[in-house]
This record gives sequence, C-alpha cells and structure tokens, in this order.
Amino acid sequence: MGAGRYAPSPSGELHLGNLRTALLAWLFARSTGRGFLLRVEDLDRARAGAEAIQLADLRAIGLDWDGPVVRQTERTDGYLAAIAALGEAGLLYECFCTRRDIAEASSAPHAAPGAYPGTCRNLTEAERAARRAVRPAALRLRTDLDRFTVTDVLHGDYTGVVDDFVVVRNDGVHAYNLVVVVDDALQGIDQVVRGDDLLPSTPRQAHLATLLAQLDAVPAAASGTVPPQYAHVPLVLNADGKRLAKRDGSVTLAQLRQDGITAERVRAVLLESAGLPGGPLARALDAFDPAHLPREPWVFTGFPASTGGMH
Repeated sequence: MGAGRYAPSPSGELHLGNLRTALLAWLFARSTGRGFLLRVEDLDRARAGAEAIQLADLRAIGLDWDGPVVRQTERTDGYLAAIAALGEAGLLYECFCTRRDIAEASSAPHAAPGAYPGTCRNLTEAERAARRAVRPAALRLRTDLDRFTVTDVLHGDYTGVVDDFVVVRNDGVHAYNLVVVVDDALQGIDQVVRGDDLLPSTPRQAHLATLLAQLDAVPAAASGTVPPQYAHVPLVLNADGKRLAKRDGSVTLAQLRQDGITAERVRAVLLESAGLPGGPLARALDAFDPAHLPREPWVFTGFPASTGGMH
C-alpha cells in the first residue's frame, strides 16, 4: 500500500478551506491503511515563517504524518532527471510565447479553450536562435493527444484537455505540473486528495505521470498505480459564493483563537461540514466513508457568537 499526502504552499497561514482539505486527505489515507505524508510546496511561493505556522496549525487540529516533512526546494535532482528523460525521448521543445501571444492564439476559431495552440512546436533551429536573442525560452511537453481521462473517487470519469503544457518556465523554475507529478512518484504517493479547483489540470498531470513511468524516469508508486487515485473534494466558499480567502474575516486558527474559538471547536465544525462526527479524530475515522461525503461546496458564514471557546 502506498501513501496519501497533503502539500501546502507556505505562502501564508492556512485558512478553513485548507484545513478542511487537510483533514479529508488524512481521513482518506488513514481509512485505507495508507501512510500520510506532508510535503511543503515551496518552489516560488514561500513566505518567511509560514511553514512553521502551517505545521503547528495542522498539529493543532489533530493531524499527524509519517516520516519527515519534505520540501520541493530539496528535490531539484528529481526534477532535473525527469526533464533529462523527457528531453532524451524528444518530448520537449522551447517556447518563446508571451501570455499575450497565447491568449490571442487561443481565441482563434477552432482553438481548444485554454489549450496552447502549438505556436513554437515546429520552429526551425534558426527561428529558435533568433527568438532566444529576444527572450528566454520555456520548455513545453510535446504531446500526441489532446484529451486524457482520469477516474476520480468523487467525480467519476473526468476527461480534460491535454496540450503542450509548460514543464520548465522561462525563468528556469520547474513548473507545478511537472514537480507535483515527480514529487508524488518519488514519495510513493498513490492517492491524491485535494481541492476540486485542481481537477481541470489533473488530466495533464496524469498523462505526464504515465509518460514518466513509461520512460522509467521516476520510480513506480508502492502500489504500482500510475497515475495515482484521485479524490477532488469541494472547496469552502464565503457567503457570496466565492472561494474562501483570508479577506473574509476570521478564517485562520490564529484569528479564530483571538475570537475565543479553539482548534478543537474548529476541527469539530470542519468535520461536521463533511457529515462526520466532531470530537476526537478517531471518531471521524470510524465513520468515514467517501461515498457519503457532500459533493457540493461548504458555505462558511462565520462561527455563531455562542460557540466561542466551546470544545
């Protein structure tokens, strides 16, 4: 059996939506006998001190994890090895397009919405050399399909666009769609639980995971599952139906603590929002069944004043 994971970006404190997803990821993993790993996605969004606060908040709501915390900034060798394997297989090409170039080309008739139109796919060496003199190149994956289907525990079969997506940005930073796939493979992750806002990008990642496994560029997950099992859980929304954000008031543990609301109370409310009993996590784990999870977003409108300080 492999492992599940939670992978926050240390860009600030976790809010209720992040904490709810972390709880669900833990429950998915523990209920299936998997390990549960924590990975910090700190390639380009790290803020000083944020990681320590996030880890403390996860512990405060009762989560534990197996082994040491892994950070993306410590895994560059794995990303370079994956890029080298893709390059040797002829699956990469340089791209010099600006965002404006892509937006204008993507709006052309017959262009797939949101897909890269392949502008730089077949440039000659002379054309590439001329463009390199103007701006640095990103690296794109050369794909031979335009759709890929993944099976999600909550959403069933989901088919999405797969285009020639960026794997190394033009500033030299490895792109999210590459690093998340390599990280999961290197850690033996065979279950990915995360917010359903990431579902549209999952076919790209699943396709890349399949390619890298075929090239032996990354180790197979402990279960042999490629791509991993996915479960994209509903987000937490504010009263206006928008994705919950820190501007919505007291939505982090530190803010709620100032309002007299304990971490135990926060955990209870988050679990109850998923149809699970509050209290110790062991109770929620005993009751956990993905088939009974809500499929709609949870709308958070604040803690009633009477709940302040309750356990």
